[in-house]
Amino acid sequence: MRAVRNAPPTVEVVEVDEPQGDGELIRVAATGICASDLNYLDYGSTQIAGHEFAGTLEDGTAVAVEAIFGCGACAACEQGNYNRCHRGVQGLGMTDPGGMCEWFRAPRRALVPLPEGLDVADAFLVEPASVARHACHMGAVGPGTRVAVVGAGAIGILTAASAQAMDAPEVAVEARHPHQHEARERLGVGTPTGDYDVVVETGGSESALHRAVELARPGGTVVHLGVYGAITWPMQQAFMKEVALRPSLGYCGHHGRREFAESAEMLASRPDLVRMLVTHRFPIEDAPEAFRVAKDRSKGVFRVVVVP
Repeated sequence: MRAVRNAPPTVEVVEVDEPQGDGELIRVAATGICASDLNYLDYGSTQIAGHEFAGTLEDGTAVAVEAIFGCGACAACEQGNYNRCHRGVQGLGMTDPGGMCEWFRAPRRALVPLPEGLDVADAFLVEPASVARHACHMGAVGPGTRVAVVGAGAIGILTAASAQAMDAPEVAVEARHPHQHEARERLGVGTPTGDYDVVVETGGSESALHRAVELARPGGTVVHLGVYGAITWPMQQAFMKEVALRPSLGYCGHHGRREFAESAEMLASRPDLVRMLVTHRFPIEDAPEAFRVAKDRSKGVFRVVVVP
């Protein structure tokens, strides 16, 4: 079968054997390209790419695939916190082969059936939407919570939409590029002004983290999705305001529900999000060009999709 393999600094389309072993066989419908996929190239990964994907089982069931696998047996996994697996998390596209290929085999515990109204060709968005949903859960977003999001890429927009779905009465998004401002306006959210209960940092940069702390109210919470190298942490400002800095890793289950299921339902109920965020689709043979386009977020790009 055809697959897209990381070949730093780019990717290559290769022929590999169809997946064998345990798990459910999935015919992949579409795979999105995330900033993490670009980072994996920088890290030197040579795995099959892709962690945002969905497809169809042999019986015709359309499913989204969780890209974080826990062991399924440790205390954390049994509690639904498989992103904190005691035996180590498997990350598709980085530690393990990803889903940018024609066929994929996954454990049944990692599959979430799609709700009516969400096309399998668009359901790769369930994975980034779940990352956004988890960040909101980590910040305890809910009724009465004023929320700001720093960064208006796809995950930033999905974070704002998740906060809306969790009944936050006020949501604001800090954007940079014209298409991001347009998306913010289409969501019906404003530009941040300050003193928010929860600020979610999705920009992945030192400046975004500092801005998030600046926007938080005294005693507020900053949830950061960024994974930073050597940066200057805004500790003095956070200390003086007693701001809680909380990292957010992937997704899991909360209150007996999987964030993948919650996010799939949100996307099914808001087709405007799919229309807004899916900006480019490429056939698998053009994957190198797809990655090139995905690298420049300033030119109207939210999510670039590779179709087997």
